[in-house]
Amino acid sequence: MFTALDISTSGLVAQRTNLDVIAGNLTNAFTTGGADGTAFRRRIALFAEGNPAAGKHAPGVHVSSVVRDASAFRKEYNPSHPHAVATGKDAGYVFMPNVDPSEEMVNAMMAARAYEANVSVMEVSKSMAAASLRLLA
Repeated sequence: MFTALDISTSGLVAQRTNLDVIAGNLTNAFTTGGADGTAFRRRIALFAEGNPAAGKHAPGVHVSSVVRDASAFRKEYNPSHPHAVATGKDAGYVFMPNVDPSEEMVNAMMAARAYEANVSVMEVSKSMAAASLRLLA
């Protein structure tokens, strides 16, 4: 029974991290000038099997890393923008982040559903344990 709770807990933690990454993407969907002078690059949480917090070969899931999406930036023509390219073939264009708000919202809904499913599994595990204790008593 505790294994089921541990697996669900690892899923909750992983999906919470995924939702944090998605929220960061949505927050920066229109950030054109970062600290390095480039547009924000979308981030993706990568999941891996196992639960390192519970042991080397414990069942579960975890976020192995958060990587940057290498897809191209969107270009918008806006020569009056402070981050517009001044010269060259892209003169007047602003490089916008490679974040699609619609896609991020769908990802957020999927992460929320997975989170809810893990909570449901935890509730069922708790009720099964309670029923077992009632039978033993």
